[in-house]
Amino acid sequence: MQPEREPERYRAWASAAADALQNWYKPRTGLWKTTGWWNCANALTAVIQHCQRTGEHRHRYVIETTFDRAGRVTPGFSNEFYDDDGWWALAWIAAFDLTGEVRYLEMARRLFEGMAAGWDEVCGGGLWWTRAKTYKNAIPNELFLLIAARLHQRTTDHGGQVSGYLDWALREWEWFSSSGLIGPAGLVNDGLTADCANNGGTTWTYNQGVIIGGLTALHEITGDGEYLGQAEAIADAALGGLTVPPGILADPGERPGAVAGGDLPQFKGIFVRNLYELYLHSPRAGYRDFFLANATSLWRNSRNRQNQFGLVWTGPFDRADAARQGSALDAFNAAAAAADS
Repeated sequence: MQPEREPERYRAWASAAADALQNWYKPRTGLWKTTGWWNCANALTAVIQHCQRTGEHRHRYVIETTFDRAGRVTPGFSNEFYDDDGWWALAWIAAFDLTGEVRYLEMARRLFEGMAAGWDEVCGGGLWWTRAKTYKNAIPNELFLLIAARLHQRTTDHGGQVSGYLDWALREWEWFSSSGLIGPAGLVNDGLTADCANNGGTTWTYNQGVIIGGLTALHEITGDGEYLGQAEAIADAALGGLTVPPGILADPGERPGAVAGGDLPQFKGIFVRNLYELYLHSPRAGYRDFFLANATSLWRNSRNRQNQFGLVWTGPFDRADAARQGSALDAFNAAAAAADS
């Protein structure tokens, strides 16, 4: 069955998902109940992108509220995990893009500076996962690349010269591409062993998504088609290896017998969010069909009566929380925008 293509339908679904997500929002803390710290950064990003993709702004108030209140819960939006800091940096870049308020961009810059301190020459370079230097893995490095590129696109110094963020982005990609993190199937594995080899860890969907976003941003900056081609290769590997019929995104941890923790429900939305950035430069019909099919499957097969969405996008609905909902909202945001193209 072909997915329905009316743009209004996908916008309505996105709005319903955004409204339901806000039922978990607590203005006192600026966070979403039922989920974790880094997930809340992604919920904020999804709400901001809902404003951007649909033109609806009734939930825009959460930006200022979260900035003021959640910044008291965790000062500076920084903890022991470099990747957590990265998710908040991306959220504040998105907030700057929507509002134009420089304080959000400044927060992103401070978070990036803290992340840069996690780079050393163990394994030839790259960021650690934690400030305790416990693991060199994909996600903090992918985030570091994406944030550096986006800050470069938005920042100049007072003399009008381009900042050094691009140098960091290029340095990160040079290391990442030679690190062995991209496995033989063309997908990014989770991390490196103590001997600095690919550990064969799970090829989570979000690890494919964030590097796609970073490579797309490098293409935007440089015009170099090689970055776009690498992003397309990873995207195609993911759509071939991380989907179930009829082309619906699925993480390995969703399969029968697997135990889904609090992080897993967030992953697929991150992939879709970044694939949409690639689609803007590589408007393949297959990507558009993917967005519409996944949104349609979510709505028809993984929804309860409160317009809450479950873990498995082919269904059935299992349970509701803000991580599942934010991830689904990412899918609906992309479908709403793609349906208009």
